[in-house]
Amino acid sequence: MTKLWEKGYELNREIECFTVGEDYLLDQALVKADAIGTLAHAKTLEQAGILNSYEVESLKKVLLKILKEDITITPEEEDVHTAIENYLTKELGELGKNIHTARSRNDQILIDLRLYSKERLFEVEETLLESCRKLYSLAQRHRDIPMPGRTHFRVAMPSSVGLWAGAFLESLLDDLILLESAYSLNNQSPLGSAAGYGVSLNIDRKFTAGLLGFAKVQNNVLYASNSRGKIEAVILSALSQVMIDLSKLATDLIIFTAPEFGYFELPKELCPGSSIMPQKYNPAALEILRAKTNVVISYLFEVLNIISSLPSGYNQDFQETKGPLMRGFEITLASLKVAGLVISNLKVNEESLLRGFSDDIFAADEALRLVRQGMTFRDAYQEVAKHLERLEASDPKENILSKTHLGAPGNLGLEVTKERMDEAASKLKKQKEVYLNAISSLLGAPYEI
Repeated sequence: MTKLWEKGYELNREIECFTVGEDYLLDQALVKADAIGTLAHAKTLEQAGILNSYEVESLKKVLLKILKEDITITPEEEDVHTAIENYLTKELGELGKNIHTARSRNDQILIDLRLYSKERLFEVEETLLESCRKLYSLAQRHRDIPMPGRTHFRVAMPSSVGLWAGAFLESLLDDLILLESAYSLNNQSPLGSAAGYGVSLNIDRKFTAGLLGFAKVQNNVLYASNSRGKIEAVILSALSQVMIDLSKLATDLIIFTAPEFGYFELPKELCPGSSIMPQKYNPAALEILRAKTNVVISYLFEVLNIISSLPSGYNQDFQETKGPLMRGFEITLASLKVAGLVISNLKVNEESLLRGFSDDIFAADEALRLVRQGMTFRDAYQEVAKHLERLEASDPKENILSKTHLGAPGNLGLEVTKERMDEAASKLKKQKEVYLNAISSLLGAPYEI
């Protein structure tokens, strides 16, 4: 196999294995992106007068073939860029050797990861919104069911299942803003930056960006190179926030589905058993989700640590940021699907929830009742604290429904949250359509993710 950098000498085998690493394996996920980016580059070369229309059509025919086939990248080829150029050269001879004109593997991997990340961000956002819809449904169905609220994990004040579920819903919607921000940074085309210093050919980078459905060109060619790892870290940061919310949800459910609480129940089908204890049904998926949160966070710090002290320009260190990004996407997607499955199958046990209400859970409300009668809050606080044994339980449902300010248990504002979900879904649909229409136009055939 011909290497793109080959120039008449054989690399030491141990060095070759070490520098290639797992690149050839990871790049299997980038075949589609590299083929699409190569076709856009071919059309840019045609516009610049370097290739003619017949040559571009010949390249397009083979690239479309690549998109439909399973190409296996070998360790000797090192990466997807070499594999595809070798494939083109095998099929088209000299024409295949010309496709790398005005291009570096540096801007190739940049464009591949941008396209790959676009598609994975679409998946993550769509799956996150689906989980949000399930949380919305849970909050809506059980909005008035009382639930003990806790601080320091001790019973604190009356709450509701609707408030609990709505809190996760709104937090995930805020995570969606972070994902959208990551998408925006990712949505700029680096192609044409070559090795980070441009080329002495009249290529139209805006034209290339338009072909691939990018919002804009990443202007400074050196920054395009320097941004490798930075964009990945931004994406992983957003994914980490999603995972942190899912971890909190998982921990709550692990605790509140335990028999000692019984607030919620998980169906047996979602709970593996024990190899020695016949009675056990374990929330193992939630525990794995919680653990994987820290794995995704570690990927973020892995990337940040790799790029934090690099000089300007391309450095081979960047190669090690690819794996954490890809694995971060995979884990977050899988975790969102598991969380959605759990949410949609969660059973709410109202009797157990009501049993969790002790008399002193109404202490803060009693202090506020005395304030309404004219006592200062601090005096009311002291009065209630001195006579906790005299507290009488209120009706939990009446209590939560009496709290009607915005966002309180009696006024969850779920209609506002529903509007946010609908707006986010509409925005995502439009972004996806722009991308799919651009790629479909480039390929001359319908394109689906």
